[in-house]
Amino acid sequence: MSRPFVAGNWKMNTTVAEAKVLASHLRDDLRDVNEIEIVLCPPFISLAEVSNVVENSRIKTGAQNMHYEDKGAFTGEVSAAMLTGLCQYVILGHSERRRDFGESDEFINRKAKKALELGINPIICVGEVLAEREHGREREVVSASVSQCLADIVFDERLVIAYEPVWAIGTGLAATPGEAQGMCSLIRSLLADRFGNENARLVPIIYGGSVSAGNVSELAREADIDGGLIGGASLDPEQFSEIVRTIVRIRR
Repeated sequence: MSRPFVAGNWKMNTTVAEAKVLASHLRDDLRDVNEIEIVLCPPFISLAEVSNVVENSRIKTGAQNMHYEDKGAFTGEVSAAMLTGLCQYVILGHSERRRDFGESDEFINRKAKKALELGINPIICVGEVLAEREHGREREVVSASVSQCLADIVFDERLVIAYEPVWAIGTGLAATPGEAQGMCSLIRSLLADRFGNENARLVPIIYGGSVSAGNVSELAREADIDGGLIGGASLDPEQFSEIVRTIVRIRR
C-alpha cells in the first residue's frame, strides 16, 4: 500500500526568519507523529535553514521547483545538483508554474527524469482547468498529462503524484470527495497500466486544492487519496498539524 503523505507548499510566503519559526513549531508539534511522510516546501532562500531546523526529525524538506539542466545561463533557476543535500523532494509542474511560466508536460518530464537521476523525489502535479471540467474533458486532460509527464520513466517508488484541479487552488472551492476520488482513482489505474497493479499501489497519490482542517477527513477517507498537497493551510502551524494528524488517524 502507498504511504500516507502530506506536503506543505509555502509558495512565495515567509521570510527566512518566519520560515525558521514555522518549521520549528511544526517540528515540535509533530514530534510524536509516525506512519506518514511529512514534507515542508519553503521558498528557495529558506530551504537550507528549514532543512537545518528539521534535521533529525521525521519531517523532510522539498523545493518548489527546479530546472532540468545541470548548470548554465538560466538566470533565476536552480538545478537538481544545487538541491542535492538540501532537500529530499521537489514539486514539479504545479499549476501556477504551468499558468504563469508556460511549463508543459514535456518540460516537467525532463525535470522529473533529472530529479530521479540525482536522487531527489519528484512530486508531479497534474490537473484540469475549470473550462476543461465544464466540458467533461477532465479525465482526458489528466490522462494525457500523466502519460506525458511520466514518458520513458520506469517504475520508481520515489514518485509522488498530486492531483490538483486548477479551479480549486487558492479559491476556497475544493473538489468534493467524490470528484477528487474519481480523478485519483483514474491516476491509480493509469499507473497500474504503466507499472503494474502492485507498483501502482506503492505510489502516493495526493490531492491539492483548498485542503483545510475542515475538509481533510472526508478527503482522506477516499480509497485512492493518500494525503494532501497543502497550500494556504500549511502556513498555519495549528491547522497543518491537525491536517497531518487527521490523515494519520484515518489512513493507518
